[in-house]
Amino acid sequence: MTIGVDLGGSTIRAGIEQDGTITQLSRVALENKASLSATLSQLLELIRPYAKLPVKGIGVGVPSVVDIEKGIVYNVVNIPSWERVELRNILEEEFGLPVFINNDVNCFTLGEHRYGLARTYSSVVGMAIGTGLGSGLITNNRLYMGHNCGAGEIGMLPYLDRNLEYYVCSHFFEKKHGLTAYDAQRAALRGNTRALKIWEEFGMHLGYAIKAVIYAYDPEVIVLGGSIAKGYDFFKDTMLHSLDDFAFPQSVRRLKIMRSEDDCIALLGAAALVDQAL
Repeated sequence: MTIGVDLGGSTIRAGIEQDGTITQLSRVALENKASLSATLSQLLELIRPYAKLPVKGIGVGVPSVVDIEKGIVYNVVNIPSWERVELRNILEEEFGLPVFINNDVNCFTLGEHRYGLARTYSSVVGMAIGTGLGSGLITNNRLYMGHNCGAGEIGMLPYLDRNLEYYVCSHFFEKKHGLTAYDAQRAALRGNTRALKIWEEFGMHLGYAIKAVIYAYDPEVIVLGGSIAKGYDFFKDTMLHSLDDFAFPQSVRRLKIMRSEDDCIALLGAAALVDQAL
């Protein structure tokens, strides 16, 4: 058994991975994100019951750049008090267990490769679409992170008047069209014409992001995750149509694009950090 932890911008989840499934799960909403001690206390108390079980270690996914060797996280997204946190040392001293930390989208991708839709592929890109656009890479069956745990940040590439992330995350709906992705999905389900057009435009932009992924990494499979990927049926057609002018058509024909099906896959990926290291 292994503990998996998913630290989000507003919520922390923790669970027990056993035989490729999450058998126990708990979550807590962050109450005081401006306070490092308060958020750390919530994290420790969430993990504490699981650390009393016969577990091998703790894997943690965080929305930030991570010093993998030292277990230090920097500038965690939407948690201003987490500018530099020696998280591995804190958790290992508290629980006496080996701790491994990585970027949250890397954990999502590792989870899909180890336990999810991409488990039969050796070359995988996971794309998490929510408040931002993040990507994780599996090459030759190994998680690739780059020198600074920053590999795969396709969303930062220049695109139109901003970057790809602006057009392929919640900002596209909220800042460009004045509604949330959730509201756009509900309206589309009712057949609202404006909402359907917004999703079609979103699919076009996502298609350009996918072209960047193919040019850079040429994976066997791309797995789309995150809250906005739940609108897949509304943007799928225009996403695929955006790939029609790709310079190497055979690459597109052989590529598989799938939507993640497991809400716990990032937790499974975080837990897999332990098995990968031990």
